[in-house]
Amino acid sequence: MAQDGESYAVYRNEFRQVLGSNFRRALLIETNAHEGPVYVPGEHALYFTTLPEPGPKNIAIKRVRLENDDFPFRAEAPETVQFPSNMANGMTLDREGRLVICEQGYHQIPARISRMNFETRTVETVVDHWRGFHFNSPNDVVVKSDGTVWFTDPNYGELQGFKGKPEVGAYVYCHDPISGETTVVADNFNKPNGLAFSPDESVLYVTDSGANQTPGTYFVGLPHHVRAFDVHAGRHLRNERLFAVVAPGFPDGIKVDSEGRVYTSSATGVQVFSPEGDLLGEIMAPGVANFTFGGLRNDVLFILCDTVIWQVQLQARGA
Repeated sequence: MAQDGESYAVYRNEFRQVLGSNFRRALLIETNAHEGPVYVPGEHALYFTTLPEPGPKNIAIKRVRLENDDFPFRAEAPETVQFPSNMANGMTLDREGRLVICEQGYHQIPARISRMNFETRTVETVVDHWRGFHFNSPNDVVVKSDGTVWFTDPNYGELQGFKGKPEVGAYVYCHDPISGETTVVADNFNKPNGLAFSPDESVLYVTDSGANQTPGTYFVGLPHHVRAFDVHAGRHLRNERLFAVVAPGFPDGIKVDSEGRVYTSSATGVQVFSPEGDLLGEIMAPGVANFTFGGLRNDVLFILCDTVIWQVQLQARGA
């Protein structure tokens, strides 16, 4: 194993194709940044959700504009986009460039997947129920090229005390905004968390963070792995299999680069796997929950570690 101080660890030589010759890790900003990172090219800005703010339990959606075009970026002061946010968590962009948000909800306010218009910052519901039942705590979301919205729904809200008993299981869903149909596509997860498609959308990867039941807990006998599915006929999942077990810690956020390599968070940083599931290396960033690709060439990894955001320049580019 080769290491570069505290920046990265190489387990297979293929990882050097990810790092490239210009690899660098730099601090972007010190701020409350936990989940849902989304780089918005038209604004050259990073959106994200926070840990609960002081006072009544809630979460803010914030935005950091990047001042310059070349790495390392300089960040403007964070701007609050929405607060309260109905306990917003994971976020993504849809095919029209709007912000799609996982709202975990409260005892009094149902969970939903919503959509924000950047210009007006108005928010509308995409989907807020399955067969009349309320969701648990939508965690992460991706939008496929056909416009379908795929999201995970663990019961963390119940375990963390801001939601009641679940009405449905800890499922993975696919919502078709054209037909209005919402379908359970996977139901055998303990805590379905992050999800990402392969570049050709033939495979869906889903992390299971079941080893973490409540903040600060870790149960080694519960899931801390990534599972893979073949996507059948665009809307169904087949051939479920174990892709990788993540250690130390458990996987939360997950992304895929243009070559099909899979990136997932761990207790020590962002682990990178080959499309076959071999661990290639790790970008060190203790405390990471989630991350995203961005920048003008989509070759910068923005890593959220609750109190800081790191920026890492790679040779690899996001899918």
